[in-house]
Amino acid sequence: MAQMPEEGRKFGIVDSIWRDIMTESAKDNHCLAATDQQNMLTRLREANVLLEEIQKGLNAYLEKKRLYFPRFFFLSNDELLEILSETKDPLRVQPHLKKCFEGISKLEFSDQQEILGMVSAEKETVPFNVKIYPAKAKV
Repeated sequence: MAQMPEEGRKFGIVDSIWRDIMTESAKDNHCLAATDQQNMLTRLREANVLLEEIQKGLNAYLEKKRLYFPRFFFLSNDELLEILSETKDPLRVQPHLKKCFEGISKLEFSDQQEILGMVSAEKETVPFNVKIYPAKAKV
């Protein structure tokens, strides 16, 4: 998600905090020793604040995508993130089609990953007059 650089930077900080704490905890995994790290509570609270900011940014990003394409409102945040992260592989989007489009179970693809038609759950196929090239689409 290249459109979320600030959230990515914040996540890097949270990840670093967590890895540092876990590295120290692994040295002595007794509860009192592992939790007696200097500024541990402050660092965890800082990470929590950053995670909340990341969540707000992520929700705003997903809301923009849903407003751009309202059928995304039928998907959970996790499903929408999976779709948006799989833009290079259109075949990975297939499991979510049923939630977005009633009557469409899957799409028919050529070997070159061109969309040739749509298929219902009853295996009825509707071929498209024009091939769709997902690689040329802009999300």
